[in-house]
Amino acid sequence: MATGGQAIDALGQFELHPVFGPIGASVRFTQSNLMMLIGAALILGLLYFGMRAKAVVPGRLQAMAELCYDGIHGMCINQIGAEGKAFFPFIFTLFFFVLMGNLLGLLPFSFTYTSHIAVTFALAAMVIVIVTGVALRIHGLHFFSYFFPAGAPKLLAPLIVPVEIISYLSRPVSLSIRLFANMVAGHVMFEVFASFIVMMAGAGLIGGVAAIGPLAVNVILVGFELLVAVLQAYVFAILTCIYLHDAVHLH
Repeated sequence: MATGGQAIDALGQFELHPVFGPIGASVRFTQSNLMMLIGAALILGLLYFGMRAKAVVPGRLQAMAELCYDGIHGMCINQIGAEGKAFFPFIFTLFFFVLMGNLLGLLPFSFTYTSHIAVTFALAAMVIVIVTGVALRIHGLHFFSYFFPAGAPKLLAPLIVPVEIISYLSRPVSLSIRLFANMVAGHVMFEVFASFIVMMAGAGLIGGVAAIGPLAVNVILVGFELLVAVLQAYVFAILTCIYLHDAVHLH
């Protein structure tokens, strides 16, 4: 897209580039990988330093760590049942991996690794593989009855079974596209309105005054994207819990 003779490359921010010079290029270590490591380090740091004090009256960092722990633990128990305790480490890791990817991408000169479909689809595929493995381990071949609801007329089996299978296999697609699309859309809007600000500000006094409009929109977008970042991580985690509930209880 071009405005005023200047091109706006709204999608250029999603390009991958090697970091750490020739070493990074040789192993294809990109800014996406770097942000994943930073996100993991931040979460580990929060848990380690937050819980190190073990105070009866927690400080801010400990309170935040306990809130994170209790919140995800409660989600697992409420959505999956008592069996959810076994899946708590997985859900906790998944939630904060997605959350940190969403939040870190809002910082200047950073990168949103959850804006790449390869990352989100890999996460979603891992979820479905684990869910299917859990179902087979608990129920064995009885798991396949999931694709034909109890009480349904057997004559409709040729219609119901394919529909249920397609619905089951569409889960990783919907999980990955939902997260990927929301992250890409938000950052493209940031880029477009930021470009409007720069172009208008360089067009003299009138343009500088007019630039207040897209600047205000971008400020609002920051708050909106913070909300979306948390919400999308929550949706990803809670849908995983729902899928695990179906796998454990087979309904």
